[in-house]
Amino acid sequence: MLSFDKQFETRIPLSHGLVKTLTALHEYRGKEQLFCQQTPQVLEALRQSAIIQSVESSNRIEGVVAKRGRVKQIVAENSAPRDRPEAEIAGYRDVLDTIHGGHDGMRLSNGVVKQLHRMLFAKTAERGGAWKVDANRIEREHADGRVEVCFEPPPPHLTDSLMTDLNDGFARMLTQRAIDPLLLIPAYILDFLCIHPFRDGNGRMARLLALLLLYQQGFEVGRFISLEKIIEGSKETYYETLHASSQGWRDGRHTLTPWTEYFLGTLVDAYRQFEDRVEKSTTARGAKTRFINAAIDAAIGDFTAQEILAKCPTASLDLVRQILKQRKALGHIQSLGRGRSAKWRRIG
Repeated sequence: MLSFDKQFETRIPLSHGLVKTLTALHEYRGKEQLFCQQTPQVLEALRQSAIIQSVESSNRIEGVVAKRGRVKQIVAENSAPRDRPEAEIAGYRDVLDTIHGGHDGMRLSNGVVKQLHRMLFAKTAERGGAWKVDANRIEREHADGRVEVCFEPPPPHLTDSLMTDLNDGFARMLTQRAIDPLLLIPAYILDFLCIHPFRDGNGRMARLLALLLLYQQGFEVGRFISLEKIIEGSKETYYETLHASSQGWRDGRHTLTPWTEYFLGTLVDAYRQFEDRVEKSTTARGAKTRFINAAIDAAIGDFTAQEILAKCPTASLDLVRQILKQRKALGHIQSLGRGRSAKWRRIG
């Protein structure tokens, strides 16, 4: 059943396109770290917007809807939930806040998964944090009202052992470092959804767990661009690729490729949006100059123009050199040589 066995690599052959996607995502992660150092005010505005969009979109995918104004009030904790949908929205906000603030210390286990699910439903009358006790199935309702059974999950009595095997298998393969974590994470999410361990909230939990696992590997774009909103905008493809990759899962004959390509494509889309929004904010008049000056002021020891440029990804080398000359004329820095590799040192 589970993806984390000796057959893992045969379930997702590394095509040229997939290798390019993985390479691009690791490059995006490096740029993300630079943006976080240079644009804290811009990122805070993006973060606030992403929280609202994530809470709203992930719940709306499951048919849990509230007015936009109420969602903003609930996310800001300026108002208590008034009904069941608002209580579920408040629960999602709480889990999201927990993951944003404490992901480093959250080793994936049955206990952690149950705890997050309990928090998701803590403000409702439903008891969260317990595995399903009745058989469930994954259904899809079409526009004409026809209901299609997409997948029959394993029976309830197998849930605890399957989730234990899933968490242990994921941790083992992560530790071995033989396979890129960006391939392991979507495989975990697919297995989780195929197990369908809870009576309700499995889709929302899957999206929250995806954020948790991505954050733990340093891919934190979900803080600033709502992955849930991107998924909502491509909901048909989301369900189609899950369906395609779940076929044959019960007897271990499934392929991870359709779902993995969709999952990583969503991440690429988020990083593109992230860079676009940050660059638009940082190309405002005077912004690049402020970033370069901040990088010079924060430099420890001697530094080169190229090193300053590396900390200001939206600037140009010519602008860096121009500002270095201006700072030298003002007596803030001194040059220690000539040419492209010349070093600079702050005075005082």
